[in-house]
Amino acid sequence: MENHNSELSSLEESSSIQNTETSYKDIEESDLDTRSELKFDQENETPEEIDKKKRIELALSRKESSVKTWQDLAYERYGIVSDELRRRAWPLLLDIDPDVTEKTPSLADLSTHPEYDQVILDVNRSLKRFPPGIPYEQRVALQDQLTVLILRVIIKYPHLRYYQGYHDVAVTFLMVVGEAVAFSIMEKLSTNHLRECMEPTMEKTDYRLNYIYSLLRKVDKELHDYMDSAEVGTMFALPWYLTWFGHSLNKYKDVVRLYDFFLASPPLMPLYVTTALVINRRQDVFEAGCDMAMIHVVLSQIPNNLDFEEILIMASKYYAKHPPETLEAHVKQRVKKQIERRRKDQEEMKRRMNKKNSLWVRINKQIAPWMLITRGKYGLLFAAATVIIGFYAYYLNISESTRMPFIRYIVQYFSRKKINT
Repeated sequence: MENHNSELSSLEESSSIQNTETSYKDIEESDLDTRSELKFDQENETPEEIDKKKRIELALSRKESSVKTWQDLAYERYGIVSDELRRRAWPLLLDIDPDVTEKTPSLADLSTHPEYDQVILDVNRSLKRFPPGIPYEQRVALQDQLTVLILRVIIKYPHLRYYQGYHDVAVTFLMVVGEAVAFSIMEKLSTNHLRECMEPTMEKTDYRLNYIYSLLRKVDKELHDYMDSAEVGTMFALPWYLTWFGHSLNKYKDVVRLYDFFLASPPLMPLYVTTALVINRRQDVFEAGCDMAMIHVVLSQIPNNLDFEEILIMASKYYAKHPPETLEAHVKQRVKKQIERRRKDQEEMKRRMNKKNSLWVRINKQIAPWMLITRGKYGLLFAAATVIIGFYAYYLNISESTRMPFIRYIVQYFSRKKINT
């Protein structure tokens, strides 16, 4: 982390060209929740899942179980398996005391916070992330708890900024462990795993997303070159990274399985899962054609039938073989190229604008002052229209015998003026 921070500092001056002063809250999003409804379908447990549950229950019965024990269980196939077990295991996984709670303020007490309106707006968009058929009163209560939960964290840590998508993470923990423990979990994640996402600008998050291509270059060069030549970029992965895929997946079972995995993982593991997911869908990417828009559409729509257990296994292997520090040099090189390309694009745009303005100035200076009311943007157009209309009106009113001499006079007048100039 220290190495990354120092490298970011060295890039700080150049990175200003990227106009990264846009905060997350400025990212446009529809007032309606455009995500598909989260499916909470109950599936029959396999014999392997039943066996895994027994192992977890045994570990819960042993008070001396270590954080490493829970990390291993969360990493392994099927994770913590069920929400009933997650309520007890997730606090242990993060070394949180579930019995230590703080006084919870009311929603009214928090209504003056600057982020209050934005949080309310996002929470109201999250209706489809609650179980179907939930009673209205219970849903409203959960939404209020979610709002309070989010605001409590950013009030306690004023250097952290709320971003759109943070509520997708918080709502998952709220539904599984309840408001009190969810606050402790979000507090810990916000000061660790999600810390860079909660900075005032997207600079570090943009930087991190480049790890996807650096890793892809190591493990699937053909796919890397194909996506790079199509200039796909990293925007397709932004909601995956910011929300731990909570915004983008349609099956609740997949969401909580990934949360098991990420809670037991280093902070950058979501980027490795992203890369493994893209490789899993490499055939779809190639079939989309070498076109940025088409590939973006394909990747932004995650199918419901993906084998996430296989994807997580691959992500773990990638992390073990290519940890973040081995990708850093290429990431830095890639970001520098992006900055240089943006600089050249801006210079070219500026050059074209100056050329266009220069041409207008040259034309404008050739026009006699008496022809223009102003040499502003519409002066020439107004003057030309006035002259033409006036000429046409005069032409219609003079006698037939004098029309041709009059026209010859006008032509001769402007010919002499051109010769004189």
